[in-house]
Formats: sequence, structure tokens, C-alpha cells
Amino acid sequence: MNAESVLQARNLGRSYNQGDLSVDVLRDVSLDIVKGERVGIIGSSGSGKSTLLHLLGGLDTPTTGSVTVDGVELANLNQAEKGRLRNRCVGFVYQFHHLLPEFSAMENVSMPLLIGGQSKNEAARAATELLERVGLGQRLRHKPAELSGGERQRAAIARALVNRPKVVLADEPTGNLDEDTASRVYELLLELNRDLGTSFLVVTHDTGLAAKMDRVLQLTHGELQSLAV
Repeated sequence: MNAESVLQARNLGRSYNQGDLSVDVLRDVSLDIVKGERVGIIGSSGSGKSTLLHLLGGLDTPTTGSVTVDGVELANLNQAEKGRLRNRCVGFVYQFHHLLPEFSAMENVSMPLLIGGQSKNEAARAATELLERVGLGQRLRHKPAELSGGERQRAAIARALVNRPKVVLADEPTGNLDEDTASRVYELLLELNRDLGTSFLVVTHDTGLAAKMDRVLQLTHGELQSLAV
């Protein structure tokens, strides 16, 4: 594995059984992401983009091939060990924010740190710092229902980054936002990438966002191909 690689996939395949049929969603996918790199993945609906992210994040198990995160091959870990590795090295951002409705923005962003064993005070301090960084310093105590769509997504990005992960896997992170709000979220992602050195793998239908990546890959019929940016 390249010394700078934070995420590596080798010959990934994922098949699902539908009755007597075996359906190949991904076929022989290989990918390397290095420290600080921004990679976009585009593809039509049903092309396997979300499945690929789930495999890369250890949320699903490949039928063939391997995934290595920060030098550790996921196949060698049990579920608890995968969970600890995800908590330490991988952040997730989804199209829908998935914030817990009963908790404030600060409590939601603190959650990964608390799960990782940090004290409540340490977690709150780090969460507050990052929420201020994403422009939510005045909204710390607000619950998700009290935030706008853009604010909820910024809180979700802060939650993904609060552990200073090696890589963030983002699945249509602006797909539920209007154009202006989406643009602000794009710029936030790029700023955090530059300042924190976190790698981003972004699945998107948005060609504007894809154009801001260091490189773009297209997933077609379960196969990954490089595109010129």
C-alpha cells in the first residue's frame, strides 16, 4: 500500500441474490485515495455508487476483493474492531443529515468523540470549535428541527469531521439542498479539505461539484473508470 494512501480498494465485487439469479452490482473495482485528495464519483441512479461507499466504509462486506483503511485490511477485523476503525478514520456525510432529533447540534457533533472514549467536556469543546468553524456558533443548543436544511447539513459535516478522520465518504451531500445553499456547502467542504488535510470521496450527480475535485471517476454498470476533470 502506498505510504500516503488512506483508503485502498482492490478488485472489489458485490453481488446480490434475487431468487435464482445473482446480480452483480460492482465488478472488479480498484481505487486508491491519498492523504488530502478530493475524488468525485459520478454515475446514474442504480450504478452502484452507494454500494461502493458502504463497502469502503466497512458498512457492507464485498463478495470479492479487499478494502484497506489507514493500512488495515477490513476483512481482518471483527464488527467491533471495524466500528472502532470507522470511528477513528472514516467520516460519513449523507444526502439527508441523519442528525438525532432529540439532541442539540453540539450534542450530535459530540457523539463520535463520546463513542471514542473522550470526556464530555473534551467532546463539547471540540464540537463547539468545529460548529463555529462551519458557521453555527450561534446555533449550538438548537435541535435539528430548529435548523434550516443548510444548517443541518453543515452540522452533519461537522459531525463527520470532529474526529479528524483520514477520509470522509460523502453520498450526495448537497442533493437535498437548493442551489445557493449547495454552493456554500461545496465551498465549506473544499475549505475543510485544504485546512484539515482530510481526504474526501464524494458521490454526486452534480457536475459542478465534481469539477471541483482533484479527479473524477465514473461508475457504469458496476465498473469504475477515470474521467478527465
